[in-house]
Amino acid sequence: MDMIAQDLLAYESKSLTVDGLSGSTWTMRYLDEGPTSHTPSDQPDSNPSDSGPILCVHGNPTWSFYFRRVVQRFSSARRVVAVDHLGCGRSDKPAKSEFDYCLASHRDNLVRLIDQLDLSQTTLLAHDWGGAIGLAALCERRDRFKRIVLLNTGAFPPPYLPLRIAACRWPLVGPLGVRGFNAFARAAQTMTVSRQPLPPDVRRGMIAPYDSWANRVAIDAFVQDIPMHRSHRTFPVLQKLESELPSLSGLPILLIWGMQDWCFRPECLERFQGHWPNATVVPIEDAGHYVLEDAPNETLNAIDEFLQST
Repeated sequence: MDMIAQDLLAYESKSLTVDGLSGSTWTMRYLDEGPTSHTPSDQPDSNPSDSGPILCVHGNPTWSFYFRRVVQRFSSARRVVAVDHLGCGRSDKPAKSEFDYCLASHRDNLVRLIDQLDLSQTTLLAHDWGGAIGLAALCERRDRFKRIVLLNTGAFPPPYLPLRIAACRWPLVGPLGVRGFNAFARAAQTMTVSRQPLPPDVRRGMIAPYDSWANRVAIDAFVQDIPMHRSHRTFPVLQKLESELPSLSGLPILLIWGMQDWCFRPECLERFQGHWPNATVVPIEDAGHYVLEDAPNETLNAIDEFLQST
């Protein structure tokens, strides 16, 4: 399990023990590449702009594989950490009776990782559900973060629910499609890009961890955790997170958006801009939800320029 898709993601995953239900413990895995400490400033080749790790936080139904180009591009100069949420990627996949799959639990696991690795001067790089999880963890450990980079995500109660996702929540039919036929992850391979189809190896890598009913538990749980009513337990978590967003406006913030995204549509970008009017915004007009796959060069170059300039 710790080397799923090894031929496509050759980096060795590290492990962290996290808590489950009823006293159980589970292994959460993550990539950790590049220098683990700053270059001493008295060395002639040191570069202050290359200090501080990048913490990559994925969404649903992706995993650390989504950030492989970030590792390739930046790990020669700075530490890159890319988490696999519990139930995702190379991490353990406990049943719903063994782990409480919700935003708050994923946030707490990420906070534990940040503390365990003693990350500081960190750049948060987050996509999809990773935006809410990563920003919630950042708010818990504000002093450990230096910058924010978001890719097509949200951090507030959802203003709408696309029909194609709503269908995955229908009783009986939804879990059967998501977990039985892997419909959510398979559909994501075509619905998340706009410029051109994902190459076969990328498609294979994206769904490699999700090869059985049991191993698709988190995909289904993420869908069920979308709060469309105030009574949903994750609604107040997202509501509180949004109320904290203005307090982060003093950080350098970069928002890169695939404008053809049908899920995190441009109005989500505009909602972030309302909280962070000074954020740097890079809209990519013809890219979809998987902006790092659909427009890799533009996305990576924008991140590189942002890191250097801040």
